[in-house]
Amino acid sequence: MSQVPIIEMHSINKKFGNVQANDDVSFTLQQGEIHAIVGENGAGKSTLMNILYGLQHPDSGEICVNGQSEVISSPKRAMKLGLGMIQQHFTLIPTFTALQNIILAKETRNYGTFIDYQKAESEITELSKQIGFDLQLNTPIESLPIGAQQHTEILKVLYHGAEILIMDEPTAVLVPQEIEGLFECMRGLKEEGRSIIIITHKLNEVMTIADSVTVLRRGKNITTRSVSETDPHELAELIFGEPVTQNAIERKDIKQINPMLSLDDVTVKSGTSRHLLKEINLDVFSGEIIGIAGVEGNGQTELVEVLTGLRPIERGTISLDGESVENASSAELRKKKIAHLPADRHRHGVSLNNRIDENFIIGRHKQKLFSQKTVLNSRNIQRFTMNALDKYQIQVGNIYDPISTLSGGNQQKVVVARELSGEPTLIIAAHPTRGLDIHAARFVHTRLIQARNRGKAIILVSSELEELLELSDRIAVMFNGELVGMVKPGETNQQELGKLMLGLNAERDSR
Repeated sequence: MSQVPIIEMHSINKKFGNVQANDDVSFTLQQGEIHAIVGENGAGKSTLMNILYGLQHPDSGEICVNGQSEVISSPKRAMKLGLGMIQQHFTLIPTFTALQNIILAKETRNYGTFIDYQKAESEITELSKQIGFDLQLNTPIESLPIGAQQHTEILKVLYHGAEILIMDEPTAVLVPQEIEGLFECMRGLKEEGRSIIIITHKLNEVMTIADSVTVLRRGKNITTRSVSETDPHELAELIFGEPVTQNAIERKDIKQINPMLSLDDVTVKSGTSRHLLKEINLDVFSGEIIGIAGVEGNGQTELVEVLTGLRPIERGTISLDGESVENASSAELRKKKIAHLPADRHRHGVSLNNRIDENFIIGRHKQKLFSQKTVLNSRNIQRFTMNALDKYQIQVGNIYDPISTLSGGNQQKVVVARELSGEPTLIIAAHPTRGLDIHAARFVHTRLIQARNRGKAIILVSSELEELLELSDRIAVMFNGELVGMVKPGETNQQELGKLMLGLNAERDSR
């Protein structure tokens, strides 16, 4: 490794309203190093990396690249300095091919006018071979599996000249086989002398792939050490400032008679008549958690949209507690006490420009507790918000601040608190712990199990196979819009689930 660090961040400070996101944080990255940044929700991880990439500007502090002090005023400037960032939520254009996405803003042109796709494809194909990717460059992004989309993002930043890669939760939506492929890619980039920063909550993966790890807690740098000198238990204790225990969550045996939710031959087609859901048959009983496993893009999103009134079905029937509800609106389903923890909290879970307390009553503002004769009851809203903040351990500066001032994890906890507080009959939970730290994820798990124990029916969509295996009573596996298997957690494992999710060894089972 080089004696002069490739990246140095000195005494970085950043404040959002009353929240100190980064408090005198320093960070160093060596050339040819994979460096993990870990910490609880709101610890300042993403803020620090957004500052490094020019998406946000520090209130004070200094950044040096290759020993030279730099002002990184924008991502464009960051890219000129050799930095590339791969966001947790991909920034690709769905209708563009992988090739078009990769060369966007760096098109090679003939005679200064026409894009030379042939030359670009040749260069990117060679680059793909160097790092072990086999990518269908001329396929639209929306038709590629999620792992291939991530490969496209990596190729894009490399094609634009990145020597330093920042990866935010890079394994969040990958199955085990794809994670190992990503790690092989990262090791190959390291061997070529490139440097990688990963933001993650998965401590076992830190131990597998990283050379060094920096722990942030409440905006401060707690420690930086070699991975070889620590372990997941110590890291967890450093993250939270106290020992972390993982006690089993008690599950009650509940007698199941009639299903709370039934889907019969539910079919949904796209505008091109491609099946998004094909003849889905599924029963969910009260006091049961049905896990839905699948690589993203195989029908899980459409299934959730159908069950929450966001997408109509073409044929089939859906009944809730014996009552037909197919093609009911979101408002009608909410009245029937269906709670929805959406996968995309920014689109369907929160209103970023609204206050924190206002977000706690979205969809519930007409209830008598919160309003009378169209006038909101500010005192009750404030009391409800403060109780929820305490109960769900959500860190905020002021409840009248925009919810955009909260970390992504704390925004997710607001959604969970709001949706579960209404004692729903059916809970649709789509990736409810994505981006949450260990404590927060455990808290959500406990709440879901407690709801199950009270007789609630729960559908849990997750890309975290460990989460599905721990929480589910049964796991339904989706591939290409179909249910290709139904398994019990005690009779399978992550590798077998991964095979089913990739369309291997698919076997139909009962509802």
